[in-house]
This record gives sequence, structure tokens and C-alpha cells, in this order.
Amino acid sequence: MTRVPLTSYCAYQPEGSAWQGGTLHETPERGTDNAAADLLLNAILARMTNSVSPAALATAWFDWASHLLLAPSKQQELFVQGTTSVVSWLRYAAEAVQPHCDPCQVIEPLAQDRRFADPGWQRWPYNVLSQGFLLQQQWWHHATMGVRGVSPHHSEVITFVARQLLDCAAPSNFVLTNPVVQAATLQAGGMNLLSGAMRAAVDASKALGGTPADSAFMPGRDVAITPGKVVLRNELIELLRYDPVTPQVHATPLLIVPAWIMKYYILDLSPHNSLVRYLVGKGHTVFMISWKNPQADDRDLGMEDYRRLGVMAAIDAICAQTGAASVNACGYCLGGTLLSIAAAAMARDGDDRLASVTLLAAQVDFTEPGELSLFIDESEVSYLEAAMWSQGYLDTRQMAGAFQLLRSNDLIWSRRLKHYLLNLPDRDTDLMAWNADATRMPYRMHSEYLRQLFLHNDLAHGRYQVDGRPVALTDVEVPMFAVGTLTDHVAPWRSVYKIVLLADTDVTFLLTSGGHNVGVVAPPDSGKRSYQIATHSQDTAFIDAERWHACVPVVQGSWWPAWEAWLADQAGPLMPPPPASPALDAAPGRYVLQP
Repeated sequence: MTRVPLTSYCAYQPEGSAWQGGTLHETPERGTDNAAADLLLNAILARMTNSVSPAALATAWFDWASHLLLAPSKQQELFVQGTTSVVSWLRYAAEAVQPHCDPCQVIEPLAQDRRFADPGWQRWPYNVLSQGFLLQQQWWHHATMGVRGVSPHHSEVITFVARQLLDCAAPSNFVLTNPVVQAATLQAGGMNLLSGAMRAAVDASKALGGTPADSAFMPGRDVAITPGKVVLRNELIELLRYDPVTPQVHATPLLIVPAWIMKYYILDLSPHNSLVRYLVGKGHTVFMISWKNPQADDRDLGMEDYRRLGVMAAIDAICAQTGAASVNACGYCLGGTLLSIAAAAMARDGDDRLASVTLLAAQVDFTEPGELSLFIDESEVSYLEAAMWSQGYLDTRQMAGAFQLLRSNDLIWSRRLKHYLLNLPDRDTDLMAWNADATRMPYRMHSEYLRQLFLHNDLAHGRYQVDGRPVALTDVEVPMFAVGTLTDHVAPWRSVYKIVLLADTDVTFLLTSGGHNVGVVAPPDSGKRSYQIATHSQDTAFIDAERWHACVPVVQGSWWPAWEAWLADQAGPLMPPPPASPALDAAPGRYVLQP
């Protein structure tokens, strides 16, 4: 591809604003008079609303309600559907009350809805209650979707809110309307409810006091135990080095850039679940970034700091310590987005120290960012910025709350049913322990990430700036490997697939079964896993995601061996181990243990 030199770049600057590191900052420093008062008020409200903007919800509701008021055909459709549903439900209720009668269900739950799967829900009156709830849920879904003139984003927000309110009132949540809980209560003599109430009180006390949940998995003891050492430490990262356990090693080392929204050991869980252990067993020298858990004093750390002190500092150290001319780099989730920015900047500046780039469940185009977009619009981001402004970072509970709402059936109501009504013991796993070990995100970095990437999609449109100049993914010419996960609600695989369209190089795309985390943590002995894989050459015509999914054959098994085989081709010949590096500490280091 012929490159046209970029001689100048101008960005529009509204009057009274200033550019800092490529990001438009309009938020005043703490202590500024009038605007600071506005931010303080919003910050106080954010604590009461779990950082969900009331203005954003009100705007979405007014958009939906006003357009529904002006849509008589939609009203008629909903009236007919509601009347039909009520008649069908009454007929079902009349049949269900008759002895020895097994009426056909009016409506089936969605495949992922397991609330009414127990046989007890097939008995009267519980079958009538569950059918009535499902019909009501269906009606509200139709009522909030497909209203002419409503913004798609507002329609999705209203649908989401309606689903949350309905989930609160589901008959599965209450003792008097749940046959499973009633049977357990009779069998335990009510002790399940007493024990559940005591557990709920303990959990509430820990939540109010900010005490982390107890876990049987501790980094350095049960997880993150692959032998390694800290070879670099700065104010933002520790760089961990894991040497291969094979006699000979690949010439080109591998750098893994995890997301800083969670601790790095998602890729080094228990030994049987550790991608790091798997790779060192295949002859790869692996370097891993372990991010610092930011405090209030780190409020001004931005995306550029994460690129410079994170990715670039790690590459500098790896090349200096191993003598390698280049590195393979792999980024997971948000770490993959940052790696893409770094790779584009390196390509622009003629830095050829990247041999290949791998992106695991990472987005570079945010036009279809998935369910998280429900919480991302101008009103919501401004409200969230106020919450972060008052404390200097995005709190872990704020992030956890958003993710739990996206899967409220599984992560909120189902959990409370099992813990507080059925008094079932916790099932702790290494992945669940990691998921609870969240980290904070600095105010400036998170604001820049939301605005430049989520809201404005600057990276995909060639507007994202590094060192005062824009970067473009089309400049990246090294081979790329991208992994999407089939049921990912954080980085939908069709969004991840867009790297095929944006990159001007050969891209091998792999789609694996599972979700954002479970799909990535897929060791070869992990059971029923499958994937699809194909390489898109830069010289071939573009294939859209749906056609790709329909045409590429499915392979049974873990995707790890397929990626490792590709990585081995990029990592060069086997050779004697590289020189050892002086150790600052043993892995997992200090930063991963920060509360």
C-alpha cells in the first residue's frame, strides 16, 4: 500500500478548551469555584445511584414515551398482543387448576433463562405464576423495542431498565412463590432461611465497610504460581519474566499486555488453567505486565502514560535484557486496545521491534461495543467523570455493579437465591476468585478511554493522537492474530472481527466458544470447546462476519494449540536460552498483591 506522508494535522479546538496529550479536557481542577460545585453535586448523587445518570435515564424514557404516544399503530399492536396474552394465560390457568391435566405452555423461557427449569415449576400454582411472568416480560420487550423514531441507544436503555425491574419482581425471588425454596425450607425446618439471613448480614457488612470477600485462591500461593521473576518496576508496572522449561527456546520472546481493569493472573491461574505455563512448556520466553492498582494520587495518569510506561517500557526492557531484535506482543481486552495503539504509533515512527500482534477479545472499533454501550453516552460519561473526579479513580464496586447488571439473572438474583434462600455453599474457583480481585482505574485514563474510544471512536477513524500526531491501524504491517469469543458481552466477537477490515496486513481470526473470560481460559483438557479459524490475506476480498461464521469449519478442542502453532512461526527458530535477567523480586511481584 502506498503511503502518503502526513505533513500537517489540525484538530478543532472549541473556545476555552485545551488539548493535553491528544485529549480534550473541559473538567476543571478540584477547587475551581462554579464548575467544581456542579461536579461535587453529581459525585454525591453518583454514590446514591451506583454511577448511573438519572438524566440519561430520563432522556431515554422521554424519547421512548413521547414517540410511543405518537405511534397509534404501535399502541394498537401492543393492545392486541396484551389482550391475546391475557386470554391465553387465563385459559392456561383454567386448565392447570384441573387435576391430572398437563396443559401446554403458552410461552417458553429463553435458552439462557434457567430460573424456571426445576420440575417444581410445572406444578400448580407455580406454573401459572411463571407463565404470567414470562408473558409480561415478552410484552414489555415488544413495548420498548421497535418504536418508530426512538434513538436505538435509548431503545436499548429502556429495554434494559424494563428487564431489570421485571427481574426484581420475578416469582423465583420470593419464598412464597418459589417451589424450590419452599421444598428446601420444609426439609431444613427453616434453617436455610435463618442461615441465609445471617450470610446476607455478613455480606452487607463487608460491602458497607469495603472489605473484600474471602477467597480460597491467593496470588502467589494458589494462583499466579508459574515460576518467574520481576525484571522491571516503574511507577505503573512490574514486568514479569517466565523462562521456558524446554532445553531450547524460540528466538523471539513474547510480551503479554493484560487489561488493567483486573489483575494480570487471568492468564496464569491454577497450573492446569495457566496460559503462561502452557507457553513456557512450548519453548516461549514470556514476559507479562502486572499493572499497579491506582490510588487517588494517580488520578492524572492517562492513556499515554499506560502506553509509555507500560507497553513501550516493557518492549525496551525485553530487547535490552534478551538481546532480541523484536518481540511478539499479545494484548487481552483493554490491553489489546492499548497494544494496537502502541503498534500503530511504532509503525508510524519506523520502530520495527514488533514481530507480530495478537489481540484476545480486544476491540479497536467501538461502533458496536456490546452491552456496555448501555452505560456510555455523553450524559453518562459526564456523570461518571464527576464520580471519579471526587475520588481520583473509578472504584471497583462501580465497575462490578455495571457488569453484574448486564447479567443480573446469573450474577445478582440467581446468586442471592442460592446464597440467601437455599443457603447453598459457595463454589469458589480460580476464575471466580480472579473475577472478584478487581482494580481501580485512574480518573484521567478512564475519561480519555471512554471519550476518545467509546464515544468518538478516534482510533478506528484515524484521529487518535500519540505524541501530538494521529496514528492509523493501516500502518501496522506485521502479521496479526485476533481471537473473539462467541458469547462475549464485553467485546462482542463481531466487533473484534473488525480488525480484519481496519488492518492492512494478514489477519488470522479465530472464534472460540465461551464468553469474555471463559472463552480465553481454555486449556487443551478443558472439556467441550470448539473454534473456527481462517486467515484473511491483505490481497483478498473482505468477508463479512456473518458469512465468515457460516463458512469456516468448526474444529473441536481448545484454541490454545492453534494459536501457539501460529506464534511459533512468528517466534523464529529454536536456540539456546537467552541470557538471564537480574531479579528484583520473585513472581508474582508486589503490584498484584495491592488491595
